[in-house]
Amino acid sequence: MAISVFDIFKIGIGPSSSHTVGPMRAAMAFARNLEQQGLLGAVRRIQVELYGSLGATGKGHGTDKAVMLGLEGEAPDAVDPDQIPQRLARIRETGTVRLLGQYPVAFNEKSDLLFQRKVLPYHSNGMRLTVFDASGAELVQADYYSVGGGFVVTGPEAAVDRLSNDDTCLPYPFNTGDGLLKLCATHRKPISDLMMSNEKAWLNEAQIRERLLNIWQVMQACVERGMHQEGIMPGGMKVRRRAANLYRQLTGEIPRQTPSMPVGTMEWVNLFALAVSEENAAGGRVVTAPTNGAAGIIPAVLHYYWKFCEGANEDGVIRFLLTAAAIAILYKENASLSGAEVGCQGEIGVACSMAAGALAEVLGGTPEQVENAAEIGMEHNLGLTCDPVGGLVQVPCIERNAMGSVKAINAARIALRGDGKHFVSLDKVIKTMRETGADMKTKYKETSRGGLAVNLIEC
Repeated sequence: MAISVFDIFKIGIGPSSSHTVGPMRAAMAFARNLEQQGLLGAVRRIQVELYGSLGATGKGHGTDKAVMLGLEGEAPDAVDPDQIPQRLARIRETGTVRLLGQYPVAFNEKSDLLFQRKVLPYHSNGMRLTVFDASGAELVQADYYSVGGGFVVTGPEAAVDRLSNDDTCLPYPFNTGDGLLKLCATHRKPISDLMMSNEKAWLNEAQIRERLLNIWQVMQACVERGMHQEGIMPGGMKVRRRAANLYRQLTGEIPRQTPSMPVGTMEWVNLFALAVSEENAAGGRVVTAPTNGAAGIIPAVLHYYWKFCEGANEDGVIRFLLTAAAIAILYKENASLSGAEVGCQGEIGVACSMAAGALAEVLGGTPEQVENAAEIGMEHNLGLTCDPVGGLVQVPCIERNAMGSVKAINAARIALRGDGKHFVSLDKVIKTMRETGADMKTKYKETSRGGLAVNLIEC
């Protein structure tokens, strides 16, 4: 399967790629499928069942809202976050959802949107959508799976975690870290150049650069907005935003709470990561990178490069994103990007690995040093559980993005001080991550039934 950088980086809304972006895309795909079959006019009722992790933490992750918006034809990258409350209020007040924005269908949220604890056969993030005609007879039923990072598959395809049947022929195909390094050595190209050549199988270079810089602009806008928003985040836990206060301290607008502690670069990195993660938790516009729960790491490390690294420029930003995507593809092909499948090592761990390798590349690292940095970034996130308190992407998720960002920068620095030779390969650490995820108890995989999710409440 051919995977593009634009499959890895998707513009969407928070708080979750697997629980918000994926279900919205699935619901929209289901509605479009009905349209293609000429059945939209015959539908009188629709029922949506959410299974496994979607059923366990879907409400806290906004899955219910995403499904309703998706049925109405809204896409994660196009929907206006500021209009969402108004749209949802209309659906609830009228008791109807307009399929693809045109066909009103009866929809009672309490009886037609059901949260189930059991798991569908192929993946822990399952959805079953069913439509009925005027007589109550079933017209169509389909199962979709949100397999992490906003990727959606249907039916048995989830067993092999396939996004699509895209069999585009790439000039430099790879599915292992070792294979990627061999390509770099054979063709004497850095990873970002190989990725750029592969992307040209779909778009020309000018289009690729334009789209990547647009992703960077969305990341910058997210950081900027997050640094100036205050108040309590939604969800009922009354978690207060901290980025704005930290920004005012770092800029000297208000006195620092710890004046004896000098302001360091890492505090700015913390700020960038917190700003994005708080925007994500509030349902704002973010870039899935490679998931929403870990969406703060790539922007934070890119801002570190942009603001604090000598010689930073837009070409470096493009190379950073291409390299990060190449690393993400290795995890996507050989393990998982889903917290519901392998725990938070598949989200924060992968994002940390991506950012570490990408930073090493733009700071002049060899392909071997890039691979080393990516390996370090994951090695020290192995076993990281996904235990969101209250089913919300807030605690420990927001701080975890800051920690992952700092860890990524340090991983790159360690790798760049070496010669690229190291004991554990990236392929081995990806294999270990996959096996660790398989061994991890279900309660630690985005179900909010273990770890901090229960111990904090009990205390």
